[in-house]
Amino acid sequence: MTVVRKSIDIKAPVDTVFTYFARPEHVSDQMSDKGVGMTVIPMDIKAGMGVGTTFRVIGDFSGKRLEWDCETTEFVREERISAKMIKGKFKRWEITTEFKSLSDNLTNVSMTVDYEMPMGPLGGILDKIKFAKSAENGLETALYKVRGLLEGNGSIPVYITLDAYQKLLAEKKKMNNVPVSTVLTSILEKYESIEEIKN
Repeated sequence: MTVVRKSIDIKAPVDTVFTYFARPEHVSDQMSDKGVGMTVIPMDIKAGMGVGTTFRVIGDFSGKRLEWDCETTEFVREERISAKMIKGKFKRWEITTEFKSLSDNLTNVSMTVDYEMPMGPLGGILDKIKFAKSAENGLETALYKVRGLLEGNGSIPVYITLDAYQKLLAEKKKMNNVPVSTVLTSILEKYESIEEIKN
């Protein structure tokens, strides 16, 4: 059994931080560091990513690929999100993310991964100490990147439907291929001006 725990303070309200972490693919996008990569694919979403939601995790650990399916087991808004492996090669894999509001604009986030490597072929392929270090570095890197994003020092990935993305690209083309963020800002400004006229 191995437990990896990392914690960080983020200068953002707890509801903002929780909302970002509530989508596991957001955080996995930030989990890349020296040979570690993670992808999360939602499979069956329940009640806004709440209890019962299932997702597939695809991890690349120094060239060794592992896949496992997880289910959200706890979802307490602005406090805690937990998930556990329901299918995969680990003997056990659980993750818990806890949120604590320190002030109106400061939130402490703690991520804990509790896992047990399999015995046999996979356990022999992945050096357990090296894997633990990779997991620790991956969590730490993800937390630093998320902090940068939520504090305004980076770009936040936006997940939209294919149809919406195609419309966004069409607008981008009309605007002489400016960055997508510029297109979105322009659309939002037009929307705000329409709303002001209505009121």
